[in-house]
Amino acid sequence: MAESIYPPSIGFIGLGAMGYPMCSQLRQKLPVTTPLYIFDVNAAALTRFTIEHANSGPITVCSSAREVGEAADTIISIVPEGTHVEAVYLSASGLLRVSNLAGKTLIDSSTIGVSTSTSVSSFIPAGTRFLDAPVSGGPMGAEKGTLTFMVGAAEDAFFTARLRPLLMLMGNNIFACGGPGCGLAAKLCNNYLSGLIAVATSESMNLGMRSGLDPAVLHAIFKTSTAQNWVSDSCNPVPGVCPEAPPSRGYEGGFRVEFMRKDFQLAVEAAEQVGARLELGEAGLRVYTAASRDERFRGRDSRVVYKWLGGRDPTVAEGGKEAEM
Repeated sequence: MAESIYPPSIGFIGLGAMGYPMCSQLRQKLPVTTPLYIFDVNAAALTRFTIEHANSGPITVCSSAREVGEAADTIISIVPEGTHVEAVYLSASGLLRVSNLAGKTLIDSSTIGVSTSTSVSSFIPAGTRFLDAPVSGGPMGAEKGTLTFMVGAAEDAFFTARLRPLLMLMGNNIFACGGPGCGLAAKLCNNYLSGLIAVATSESMNLGMRSGLDPAVLHAIFKTSTAQNWVSDSCNPVPGVCPEAPPSRGYEGGFRVEFMRKDFQLAVEAAEQVGARLELGEAGLRVYTAASRDERFRGRDSRVVYKWLGGRDPTVAEGGKEAEM
């Protein structure tokens, strides 16, 4: 029998907005005999996952990150912030309390500061692989299995033969970015640019609509002109322009505005650390900070900055009252 290209067992820590669909992709696509060990602080998410995937293969709910690490050969984690990553790895019930870490692979897909990841990696014992591998594509990409992975590793034999096939179960673009921390550096650069594009798109759509332009016409112009970008094409901030995107669903789902503020701040801090000049960084950070602190917009998709700017909802009849957020 041919050797499987996948690890003999998988652990997954963090079943949030991104982690849940990523873990779902794994359970659905891994060999039905591959054991999957899961943990999250939200017990309801664990229960829902086991019910939804009861017929996809063996699933074991664990009581801690340490328990996942004891059982699984390869462990993937994705949690919101650096303090959560430190808890997953360094706490009394964390992965680094596992007695048999040698030979295991630890993949952290959280978006955190490079310095935090480097600090955690300094505690990883010899013989254990630790990789920063943040993702881009948002919950929609996670649900479709089309994420981009940015991995802080060289494109060596292990990456090509073992890591890439596993990550391809959850994404369709897997990049070896170099050494430790380079995956996170790439992700922060990506989210800095994406965040600025979302603000610029929101401002441009608002300007055009207030000047009498039909948002659908403006959207079509952007799509075929020099202003073309993914945000406008696929997740336009104006409700109704992209019917399947979060802005057309009350900005529900998607990449929450407070997470964009967090990533944007990390990018600005990273620029300070390496001496990179940012002319737009502080302005962008002010926008996301203000929008994320506004109770009308907190918890909404980050393209809600369009509403924070005073953009109107064209799906509401003239003179009608727009829905409260």
